[in-house]
Amino acid sequence: IFFSSDMSAPRLLVFSSGTKDGGGSGLRELLRNARTGVLHATIVAVVSNHAEGGVFHVAQQYQVPFMHFTGPFNAEEYQKIIEVHGAEWVALSGWLKLAAGLDPQRTINIHPGPLPRFGGKGMYGKHVHAAVVEAFKAGEVTTSHVTMHFVTPQYDEGPVIFRYPILVEEGDDGPALGERVNKVEHGWQSYITNLVVNGLISWDGKDPKSLKVPEGYQFLEAKY
Repeated sequence: IFFSSDMSAPRLLVFSSGTKDGGGSGLRELLRNARTGVLHATIVAVVSNHAEGGVFHVAQQYQVPFMHFTGPFNAEEYQKIIEVHGAEWVALSGWLKLAAGLDPQRTINIHPGPLPRFGGKGMYGKHVHAAVVEAFKAGEVTTSHVTMHFVTPQYDEGPVIFRYPILVEEGDDGPALGERVNKVEHGWQSYITNLVVNGLISWDGKDPKSLKVPEGYQFLEAKY
């Protein structure tokens, strides 16, 4: 099992759905970057709602404990998982179930589109990219975003901590845009996660105006 050489490193638990046949590319980058030091954290376990899908195989490859979570997806069950693994922080990385009972100060999510417009129930992955392309064709947007935010009980409504714009181009369809969005996700997710779990981005869990970011931080706003 891989552990950070620094035993005081923050303990991070990752929830990632993937699919029964694949997925887990974002998780793979988090695990790689925990080894390189870009993400200064110990990933204590990976949780998926698919027993032997892509996420399971990525966890196996990097020798990180894996847990199959079939529900019920309620606060009590989420809190049990966190307690069992001694996790201090939670990252939702392509997790498609509603998260409940998680500490809003210590839980973050990554979303493959601009929030709040392209968020909420049912707005994930290919559905987000298709909706952004349609909005582009209607002249309503010029970019998509990689967005990261703290997690509150409602889908995609916690304070945003990262927006990175991706230009939508003539001729784009959902898969083409999604490929470019994923590249940016993979490059930045570990960096921003590192800032959060090491206390450089924070909030009080209640008031979005309490959000604190490093001096000179430029990723709270992005062109639409």
